Amino acid sequence: MNKSPFTNRVSSLSGPAQDILPVTPSDTNDLPKVAISLYVETGGTLVITTVWGEKRSVEVDDFSILPVGAKRVHATGTTASGIHSMVLA
Repeated sequence: MNKSPFTNRVSSLSGPAQDILPVTPSDTNDLPKVAISLYVETGGTLVITTVWGEKRSVEVDDFSILPVGAKRVHATGTTASGIHSMVLA
C-alpha cells in the first residue's frame, strides 16, 4: 500500500501545492481558492489581482509557472490560455 507523503504534512506556501485547478478568467469573480502560483500552458499576457489586491499585468512564456499569490485572473487583457491555479487545501 502506498502511503501519502501528505498525510502528516503541514501545508506550506513554499510548496508543494496540494491541487491544481483550471482557471476561467473573469473580471468580476475571484478564484475559488487563492493560488500560491499559476501555471500557464500557452503564453501571452496574464492580468491578475495579487493577494495584496494589486492588479498586475505580466508576459509569460508557454509552460510557465508564475510563483505569485493570486486571487483573480482577469478576462480583460489576458491573452494567455490553459491557465491553472496551484492551491493549498
